[in-house]
Amino acid sequence: MAKDENVTINDIINMATKYLATEDVALIKRAYDFANEAHHNQFRKSGEPYIIHPVQVAGILTQLEMDAETIAGGFLHDVVEDTEVTLADLEQAFNVEVAMLVDGVTKLGKIKYESKEVQQAENHRKMFVAMAKDIRVILIKLADRLHNMRTLKHLPPEKQRRISNETLEIFAPLAHRLGISTIKWELEDTALRYLNPQQYYRIVQLMKQKREERESYIKEVIQELAVELNDVNIEAEMSGRPKHLYSIYQKMVKQNKQFNEIYDLLAVRIIVESIKDCYAVLGIIHTNWKPMPGRFKDYIAMPKQNLYQSLHTTVIGPKGDPLEVQIRTKEMHEIAEYGIAAHWAYKEGKQVKSGKKSFEEKLTWFREILDWQNDTHDAEEFIESLKIDLFSDMVYVFTPKGEVIELPSGSIPLDFAYKIHTEIGNKTIGAKINGKMEPLDYKLENGDIVEVMTSKHSYGPSQDWLKMTQTSQAKSKIKQFFKKQRREENVIKGKEAVEKEIRALNIEPKEVLVPENMQRVFDKFNFTGEEDMYAAVGYQGITAALIATRLTEKIRQTKQKVQDLETTLEEVKTETKTQRSHKRDSGVKVEGVDNLLVRLAKCCNPVPGDDILGYITKGRGVSVHRSDCPNVQTQEAKERYLHVEWEEGNSDRKQYHVDIQITGYDRRGLLNEVLQVVNEMKTNMTHVNGKSDRNRIVVIQITILIHNTGHLRKVVERIKQIRDVYTVTRTVQ
Repeated sequence: MAKDENVTINDIINMATKYLATEDVALIKRAYDFANEAHHNQFRKSGEPYIIHPVQVAGILTQLEMDAETIAGGFLHDVVEDTEVTLADLEQAFNVEVAMLVDGVTKLGKIKYESKEVQQAENHRKMFVAMAKDIRVILIKLADRLHNMRTLKHLPPEKQRRISNETLEIFAPLAHRLGISTIKWELEDTALRYLNPQQYYRIVQLMKQKREERESYIKEVIQELAVELNDVNIEAEMSGRPKHLYSIYQKMVKQNKQFNEIYDLLAVRIIVESIKDCYAVLGIIHTNWKPMPGRFKDYIAMPKQNLYQSLHTTVIGPKGDPLEVQIRTKEMHEIAEYGIAAHWAYKEGKQVKSGKKSFEEKLTWFREILDWQNDTHDAEEFIESLKIDLFSDMVYVFTPKGEVIELPSGSIPLDFAYKIHTEIGNKTIGAKINGKMEPLDYKLENGDIVEVMTSKHSYGPSQDWLKMTQTSQAKSKIKQFFKKQRREENVIKGKEAVEKEIRALNIEPKEVLVPENMQRVFDKFNFTGEEDMYAAVGYQGITAALIATRLTEKIRQTKQKVQDLETTLEEVKTETKTQRSHKRDSGVKVEGVDNLLVRLAKCCNPVPGDDILGYITKGRGVSVHRSDCPNVQTQEAKERYLHVEWEEGNSDRKQYHVDIQITGYDRRGLLNEVLQVVNEMKTNMTHVNGKSDRNRIVVIQITILIHNTGHLRKVVERIKQIRDVYTVTRTVQ
């Protein structure tokens, strides 16, 4: 996809005119005018007018040749979130369809959540549920994310890494599941650039060094093949297949390979007219060059779930090096590049066929999202389930009749059974794998032939199956069984569990099981009533602890405020007894307070030289925090502030704990160098912890003993000089 230059509204109109009707082009132009007016005087972090972003999003959708409503949604996707425009305004100005698409990609900005993580999970959940109703929602979101990744350089490093991680976890796998490789590769390569810049630019450099040699070799292969294909009258387009940086990086990390050990750096793509020609070309290649065992894959006979079709083979090429070859038709190539977008015929109501199964049938996993939504009350759990089912590595197994079934890696025969049919899953008593009886928790592998044994006398699923199964589809259907079969039992069990949890919070159930509280919980978790809520707890659809927490939320807050007020009054009385300075071993003076314990807060670990404030705690004296500590920035906390100061001449005698976080590239010896530097600075250390993610970014957390901020600054500056260290920050718990 073109990405070097920004497209203009005229470019979009010209592209759209080639495949859309006049009235559709007029709708697109109106959407641009509306968005331009709505975003007037708004600017991006880069300083550019905000309208540039929606124009680029619409441009990407036009390159995918999407319908007019989707492109209009691209222009308008931020107006509800970032301007005064409402969904009702959009419905009136355009139509219900456009308003629905915009609503699907609009974040839940006006609701307060417990944390940013929960809010992000809720936003993703909303988007996926909207996507399950209309796939075009996610195409707009992918275009939005693609342009945001292209302009990520304008954001601070912390946001760059957070957004890049989210892109690799959610959006790139989703583009893969939709078969849109042209977007998938760009998202992954760009994310790698910000998550592991050192490796990214190293691979770029290695690719440049070998480019001429590779291009010369590929040219020689193509010339040799052209002669062979001409002899049998097969017309073909041949080219070197571009290798993407993230794919190389993954192979280097996961398979522990060096750059020159990766087979498919040398790759040729051959595009022919028909499926018959695909197999004819394969025969010619295998006749001329020796195929490598286990490296042939026929995705034409057995297409991937994302509709991808192609023949893949690796042969020993003319110079004795491994050469990967992909063979496909023009239609297959378009689907490989643009996936679901290549099939789009929404307005015309067409149904594109691919083999024996229709396009709609191949994307039934989208519809399953709605089932998970109904059975999963926690947004974070919903997203984790989605990652497992949609974005994890897959295994491909066969039914006894030879039909291919795709399941997440780690799936067991029960997941297979529920994938086939709910009743088969519920009646399962055993399974044969490749003709041999295996336990129900057997981990399925690629190529296994799975035969499920059922019995009409089966009593149905066991509660243990919920822990054994891997897919959300299987878990959902097992929960539905318990929900229907044992409702009365579950209601009783659920009520007992909820009341037990409420008592564990030192609250009587009758205090909180009142209509107002109950209705708030019903609305939060989509329960139809009291029995529905208790039944859900009974069949483990939601935890009793979560329900009890929600029910008691208000009463606990009220009790806490009363306790806080009583404590504060008691401490104020103590304060008025004397107006003398009170010293403690903390090295801090508290003006006007006597007989109170003074301690340094462990959350922010203040040290001499920091701006500090005192905070009256509940029965534990005065806690001293750094002035910027987020734990004492609430309005309620500010009511408990006291003036405190560091004692003079104390900073060279005492030592103070400070937590430091170091991020960098995970190379051998990095941790040892950090520890050596701290030791050279004659600084004691009390705690060390480190972990590395899949992108080789390491996070090292250390606790050191220092005298004051000057001492701390010297240690930090010395650590920052270590090679491959990206950031050194002081942390707050």
